[in-house]
Amino acid sequence: MITLCWGAKGGSGVTTVAAMSALARRRPTLLIDLDGDAALALGLGSDEAPTIDDWFASDAPADRLSRLARSVATDLRLIPARGRVPRQGPRWSDLADFLVGADHHVEHDVVVDAGAGPPPPELHEVATASLLVMRPCYLTLIHAQRLAVRPHGIVLVEEPWRSFRHEDIASAIGAPIVATVSLDPKIARAVDSGLAVSRLPAGCVRQLRGAA
Repeated sequence: MITLCWGAKGGSGVTTVAAMSALARRRPTLLIDLDGDAALALGLGSDEAPTIDDWFASDAPADRLSRLARSVATDLRLIPARGRVPRQGPRWSDLADFLVGADHHVEHDVVVDAGAGPPPPELHEVATASLLVMRPCYLTLIHAQRLAVRPHGIVLVEEPWRSFRHEDIASAIGAPIVATVSLDPKIARAVDSGLAVSRLPAGCVRQLRGAA
């Protein structure tokens, strides 16, 4: 299963949702960061170790990507990024091939944090589930409608004071809402303290378990 998480605009919660989705899996999972924040969100910090940025800047074969993976938890590894990976370049097909190969590994899942903006077409094409992470706000809805790419599903970060109904959002985007994530301050505290791996609310994990 290849789950691609992306947002129509910044501040939608893509990194947090991608990290929670990876932690929620019941199978060994590889989380690939293309936006530069996953290691910090998961409490790994930053160091001088090679990242996916270095692979993109090289001519190394795709199988070298496995060497960049860092252990996060018993069944979760992360290929980190130092910053947002440029969306233009010749290596996206190689990365897509790597994702397919990793997905075919027995009982392994792949989650990709693609950040804000439309995901690279090569990744969208191979994704089992291409998920738009969004808040139910007017600006986000407009940004999402303007994008040429259509998600397979929507992960909605609920804000109870908003007036949009779920069916209105699904109709406007042209995709079903496959999961909702409650706006829980416990999530923010876990991420801010670098303890997302051990202190994510169980309810949020359950909410994301059926998204893909």
